[in-house]
Amino acid sequence: MENPAWTFKYGHDAIEKYKLDELMASDALLLGRVTYEAFASAWPSATDEQGFADRMNSMSKYVISTTLKTVVWNNSSLIKTNVVNEIIRLKHTAGENVLVGGSCTLVQTLIQHNLVDQYTLLIYPIVLGSGKRLFQEGAKTNLKLVETKTFPTGVTALVYHPANES
Repeated sequence: MENPAWTFKYGHDAIEKYKLDELMASDALLLGRVTYEAFASAWPSATDEQGFADRMNSMSKYVISTTLKTVVWNNSSLIKTNVVNEIIRLKHTAGENVLVGGSCTLVQTLIQHNLVDQYTLLIYPIVLGSGKRLFQEGAKTNLKLVETKTFPTGVTALVYHPANES
């Protein structure tokens, strides 16, 4: 996982609240192996007054991996096979608002199978010129902008829903 230290200078209480509200509105996390391993090494010992750590640690987590043998972070379940069908089943479970954080390869699979209901993108006022691509080469996804929010440090949240093909 890349070091996100460049984001720190753009941090702001309003962004933290936005991310907390997003997490609190979610019922479960869907994670790829790399993101899961990073989160599972950090969150179980984390604490904060806002309740972000408590929510991360208590909510259901579904980990997509063909290489992990087990998952140990509390409330985690491992999905090793029939990934697309399992995600479809999870999406249709009553009350499951599923949040994906990071997990670029997983997100690309979700996009490929039209399983993304909402894209929430935080755009930072910096060009890095490197990193992973969210959309694979040749991917085409029509989007409809449904919300924008600009934070005091110049970070902008853009929320999109898939748009009907026309």
